[in-house]
Amino acid sequence: MRTHYPRTPHLPWSPGASSDDVRSTGLAGLAGCEIVVTEKLDGENTTLYADGLHARSLDSGHHPSRAWVKGLQGRIGAGIPRGWRVCGENLYARHSLAYEDLDSWFYGFSVWDDTGRCLDWDSTVTFLRRLGVPVPRVLWRGVFDERALRRLRLDTTRCEGYVVRTVEGFGQAEFGARVAKWVRAGHVVTDTHWMHAAVVANGRGPAAALWDVRSGADPDPAALLAAAGVAGARPADGPADDGADGPADDGADGPADHDVAPAGEAVAAAVQEVTGRLGLLRATGDARLAGILAAALHGTRRTGLTARLSVPLGLPLARRIADLVGLHPLLHLPFPDEARRSGLLRLASAADPGLLHAVSAAALAGRTGPEAAEARANLEWSELYAEDAGLLAGPPLEPLRAGLREALAGLDPEAADRCWAEAREAYARGRISTVAEAVAATWRWRDGAFPRLIQLVGPSGSGKSTVARALPGVDAYVSMDELRAERGDRADQRANAEVLRAGLDRLDSALAGGGTVVWDATSLTDRQRGPVLGVAERHNALVTQLVLVVDEEELVRRNGVRPHPVPAAVLAGQLRRFAPPYPGRAHRTWYAGPDGRIEDRAGGLDECGEWAEWAELGVRN
Repeated sequence: MRTHYPRTPHLPWSPGASSDDVRSTGLAGLAGCEIVVTEKLDGENTTLYADGLHARSLDSGHHPSRAWVKGLQGRIGAGIPRGWRVCGENLYARHSLAYEDLDSWFYGFSVWDDTGRCLDWDSTVTFLRRLGVPVPRVLWRGVFDERALRRLRLDTTRCEGYVVRTVEGFGQAEFGARVAKWVRAGHVVTDTHWMHAAVVANGRGPAAALWDVRSGADPDPAALLAAAGVAGARPADGPADDGADGPADDGADGPADHDVAPAGEAVAAAVQEVTGRLGLLRATGDARLAGILAAALHGTRRTGLTARLSVPLGLPLARRIADLVGLHPLLHLPFPDEARRSGLLRLASAADPGLLHAVSAAALAGRTGPEAAEARANLEWSELYAEDAGLLAGPPLEPLRAGLREALAGLDPEAADRCWAEAREAYARGRISTVAEAVAATWRWRDGAFPRLIQLVGPSGSGKSTVARALPGVDAYVSMDELRAERGDRADQRANAEVLRAGLDRLDSALAGGGTVVWDATSLTDRQRGPVLGVAERHNALVTQLVLVVDEEELVRRNGVRPHPVPAAVLAGQLRRFAPPYPGRAHRTWYAGPDGRIEDRAGGLDECGEWAEWAELGVRN
């Protein structure tokens, strides 16, 4: 069934309303509601379905400007459930405004389910991102405030106006009360209607390569790496110094010495291989982009990759790509079958097994020789085992997480996170297999009567101490720098063993007293983090590892202006050794960007990654 998109009423103060436009008769439907204000784009209103599309008119015919969006619908239509529709703006042809830096020639602004209800804004963004469709720029969000909206100032030479809608979803009959627009005066500035003139395509920016991959287009490796900001990324220089001992370890940072094709050919072969495999997995959106980028970067050193990718991609997606890059070599190694299920499920805390196996296979594309043959045999066996165990049909931990989240609704968040951490480990060990068993097995942590440890992780200058002092509810700090200062010189690294022993003693006493304790040290490798985790385990503490993600150039700059800089050689050594922890090593793992703001969380019960959000929407990859 095809549905005509409603006419959007103008806000009372919209200067672009003409005599035949629909005007809002009141703002009662917005008053008191949380709203989101997005840029109004100058294109053609278009609705996509699972099996076709149309412009605003249901009988809209062919036009050259619609060819690209038809191709997009062909790629993403399978991800739109029957009876649903995606509404947005086709921006291929230039109308009154000339765009030069678009992320895509189609932006979605609403998704309607098979009951005729518009999804809430956050679900809309998630659903569209999963399809590979961007949304218009958000200009403002908050509880409806007419004065704030009237104060919005736009560059009307570049922006047609804005659209206001409630964050909460609504039925089609409510549209006129829940959506409104402001349009610039004289917004049509061409003498000839765009449909009757030669088609002039709007310009797309570098990020378009990322959105093309998300939406299922064939990737261009060079454009993709340039858009991700990692063209010329540093190749791996061998395993990190904390070693690799199987699917639960994080020591591998990429292949060290393989018989491989030249870099450009190796990247092209890896991208081609992973693209086919992700097609079989029906991966779209960020999952597809993560897999293809990780394959293209499979020989890159993981350390520092998150920071480089986070600028164009955001920290959560950047971290997931870097984790795929770091973990995929583990599947090339032999591993005892009796421990394989538990190892793969532990890996699932950091990377979806389907994506991980796809990237691991792509890394072997074009490689020859006995090492490659052995690695391929180990990978194929792991993939066969994982498929037989049902670990490739979607995130294997998600059904357990969703069920436990529902069962423990209303529990203190930290107690709920602890229950989830214990449940997923019991599940990996085979001790439980159902949500009911998980609920029964986690009763002892529901009262939250356990101490908390926050272990900071990052090289000198990454901002650990600043973040530590800003964390709320902290009862005690154990700082290696302060312990060195007590000995006379906080920069003196010669007595690190003695300082560590003193710090562990203080940590032991602090955790024995309960409350929340912060461990402030570089904690660069698993070996350095291990003794601290051992103390926490003795006290039954909830452990959160907080990783500071700052790129190398910024670390060097900060170190140069610190009151107590470390020697340049010491910082360089830290960067060589640094192997950030993977999710699952602690109960929870948090990631903060250069400004110290926590932007990504893993291991929490309420953590809602893209797979979980898709499942809640009734759509699975």
